[in-house]
Amino acid sequence: MRDWSLVSLSVLFGLTARWAVSLNSYSGAGKAPMFGDYEAQRHWQEVTYNLPVEEWYFNTSDNNLLYWGLDYPPLTAYHSLLCAHIAQLINPDWISLHTSRGYESISHKLYMRATVVAADLIVYIPAVLLYSLYFSEGSSKKKVSTMLCMLLYPGLILIDYGHFQYNCVSLGFALWGVLGLALGWDLCGSLAFCLALNYKQMELYHALPFFCYLLGKCTRKGLTGKGLTHLLKIAGTVAASFALCWLPFLADPAQALQVLRRLFPVDRGLFEDKVANTWCSLSVLVKVKNLLLPQTQLRLSFAATLLAVLPSCIKLFVHPSVRGFKLALVTCSLGFFLFSFQVHEKSILLAALPVCLLISEIPFISTWFLQVTTFSMLPLLLKDGLLLPYIVTSLAFLLISITLLSALEQTSEEDLKLKQLFTRRRKHMPRFNAPLLAKSGYILSVLCMAVLSFLSAALSPPARLPDLFPVAISLFSYVHFVGFLIYFNTIHLTELPSKKTQKKTN
Repeated sequence: MRDWSLVSLSVLFGLTARWAVSLNSYSGAGKAPMFGDYEAQRHWQEVTYNLPVEEWYFNTSDNNLLYWGLDYPPLTAYHSLLCAHIAQLINPDWISLHTSRGYESISHKLYMRATVVAADLIVYIPAVLLYSLYFSEGSSKKKVSTMLCMLLYPGLILIDYGHFQYNCVSLGFALWGVLGLALGWDLCGSLAFCLALNYKQMELYHALPFFCYLLGKCTRKGLTGKGLTHLLKIAGTVAASFALCWLPFLADPAQALQVLRRLFPVDRGLFEDKVANTWCSLSVLVKVKNLLLPQTQLRLSFAATLLAVLPSCIKLFVHPSVRGFKLALVTCSLGFFLFSFQVHEKSILLAALPVCLLISEIPFISTWFLQVTTFSMLPLLLKDGLLLPYIVTSLAFLLISITLLSALEQTSEEDLKLKQLFTRRRKHMPRFNAPLLAKSGYILSVLCMAVLSFLSAALSPPARLPDLFPVAISLFSYVHFVGFLIYFNTIHLTELPSKKTQKKTN
């Protein structure tokens, strides 16, 4: 009874934090003519409610694609349509065709924020509860602490409830997919991940680990017997899921092709804004966009991404395990973020989700990583007027991670999952002190983030260098992300498969 009381209080605390952030400003508030992501979500409700399905993704006199044209998969469009029907019952002016463009009011803001809370409560939060209480390591107290840390991860709260998006839906479906595979319900897990992918195409960041884990599991069962049957069932589930989501667009091939063009707009370029990935960081020295043709940039990013994710995927295919699956989700999503084409700063949330799943196993590195992901989005948060929520949520997450999960105390080689590696290298590095190096690096990193946050908020950059602080934040975060990619790849590739895990997989 006491544990369930703590669970209820943790959920209440998470919801309170979300609603407190939602009281602040949002993306593009009062900034005509384009406004921001808040207006984009409202506009999609307007389009899906007032226009036939055939026009949702096409440029017409009633649907100007240059003004926040729909560029997410069909499930996002259906969600917008559902929200639009409810909005129509409350106030039709919110979604009236053409005249509602740029609509802003207190009541409408309240409604839009409520739709995010509803989506969170239906999809994401139940998945977090189930994972934390039944799949995370440790005592019941530690499980509740893990749940609270996941619920209070500031990056997701600030983007969904501050900036305004519905990342909780796609990430929630992805988490249900992880739970399905962890339970051995591969068909349910595949269905859940298909829903995630049909809600946001960026879930492709997680696709390879799902594919490699399931294929490896089927291969172990034998591709001429039970394994083949299981693989065909999974393939059928995936095909049926996609067919159902895309049903209105399959009658006409031109419709389906137009949707795909909107989902993958290669003409937008290699990256946007000051994102902490390889191409943006490299452009500080070499203007890749100017030197290479768009098609060459696309091929280069594809090759680099494939090289970054291949080692982890091969290991997962050869030795499929739930723990290896979680590590592969981290390395693949981070590899996609660092090297793929057309990356946004908010895409780092896709790497943050699997790291949240590891926070009870590797609390020190996970806490550090999640702090850097939030910090990397600071220029966007400052643009949206979310400085105070950023400070409060970041400090609250840090405090809870340190006090409840003892994150700063778990820096030994065993806690960092590097004991096996350092045992082999001990003869060559007898004085190497991993705990001291880890703590020193972390403290220095946090101090630098604090200083850069203060400078970005309090000072104006020189006229000659208007992007000084965003670029500094991007480069600082990029260096960290490269280090984290190496770290998570190292522990995944050097970890020996346990007999217990292999039996569970089989």
